[in-house]
Amino acid sequence: MVVFSALKWGDFSDKSAGGENSQPMSWELSTFGKNLCEGSGIGELMDDLGEALAGGDEMRMLGGGQPAHVPEMDAMWRKRMEEIMAEEGGLEKMLGNYDVPAGSEAFRKALAGLFRKEFGWDLTYENFAVTMGGQTAFFFLFNAFAGRFADGRRKKILLPLLPEYIGYANQAVGEDIFEAIPAKIEKLGEHSFKYRVDFDALDPGDDIAAICVSRPTNPSGNVLTDDEVEKLRVIAKKRGIPLIIDNAYGVPFPGVIFSEVNPVWDEEMVLTLSLSKIGLPGTRCGIVVGSKEVCKAVSSMTSIVGLANGNVGQEIMRPLIESGEVLRLSREVVKPFYESRSKQAQAWLAQYFGERFPYFVHRSEGALFLWIWFEGLPISTKELYQRLKKRGVLIVPSEYFFFGLPAGTDWPHTRECIRMTYTMEPEVVEEAIEIIANEVEAAFLESR
Repeated sequence: MVVFSALKWGDFSDKSAGGENSQPMSWELSTFGKNLCEGSGIGELMDDLGEALAGGDEMRMLGGGQPAHVPEMDAMWRKRMEEIMAEEGGLEKMLGNYDVPAGSEAFRKALAGLFRKEFGWDLTYENFAVTMGGQTAFFFLFNAFAGRFADGRRKKILLPLLPEYIGYANQAVGEDIFEAIPAKIEKLGEHSFKYRVDFDALDPGDDIAAICVSRPTNPSGNVLTDDEVEKLRVIAKKRGIPLIIDNAYGVPFPGVIFSEVNPVWDEEMVLTLSLSKIGLPGTRCGIVVGSKEVCKAVSSMTSIVGLANGNVGQEIMRPLIESGEVLRLSREVVKPFYESRSKQAQAWLAQYFGERFPYFVHRSEGALFLWIWFEGLPISTKELYQRLKKRGVLIVPSEYFFFGLPAGTDWPHTRECIRMTYTMEPEVVEEAIEIIANEVEAAFLESR
């Protein structure tokens, strides 16, 4: 039996009410409770991020998905807040009113206009639903599509390109709902590689409720080619299931993709976006693009779980979407900023890693991370994480990104990679890379 004392809640006792001989509470957790209350990789990641940003011990934060404070974007948010303050009743309306569960109609109409103009997609504001961040959108979607059904059937979400986003792993309200296919590894050069979808192994059965991929992929920065996306779309359509694409870093905003790609959507697909990576993570504003039925379902879930969404992110962004300014900012400010940071970080990897140990860096095609594979690493990256943490560097070990594999799967690659972000100040990133190089070299030397 799982009890709250295992969660460090067992210190509660009747002493607070004057009882000296009380016992710790031992309330049993449901399956749902165990999944959400017992900790997770994403929880550990966010705790470390919060502690680092709070300014405790000196920590070089190369874990987490914290976007950089891009000066031009920070100036834009300040400008928008000043405009809202100057508008009669603007602040009071933004902070003092509930909106409908689907999100502001004006915000959703702005999104529909942008997507019709930019991509020619036939949609209206009813094809959009706002959620309390992209993470919440996936909690809703995964548990609506997959899990156990009234007739006893059990369905899963298929992840066709593992490794995949750490934040999906603990989303199920019941038992595990993921089935995953390991990526094919293509070595591109002496220190470079890329993941490819293994279409030969991709054959969704009747127990698959949906296919889900992130594009760009978190953690690797991989961007599925247009051909790969089209193959996935055709497979999903043939099986009569949705293809869900997590577009948190993609186009049209924030546009952190370093190659030319064509976004795809139709009413048999679900696309998600977020305001976080363009520079508004604190507003917790996610966006679902889907059929009217899907968006109505997401709106219903929002009303039950949280009544309504926050207004701040929607109100800050609405005029930028209406005018199309968000496209200019994404293309001319956000994308070049992160692409430059990525190239600089890769140059430091080459400088400090050299030929001291085997390593490969996934081709950086988008997102805010570099994904580094230390082939033959003699310790797990969970152990490497602990060693680096002691030296003031936070990365994310690869084990958390390989979920949904059959029980008993032993793939060494799952223990040989790390995800590091390059969004912190350049001097911090360089210092951290040098420390990573020293620790990895020490691990290899210890095994000889």
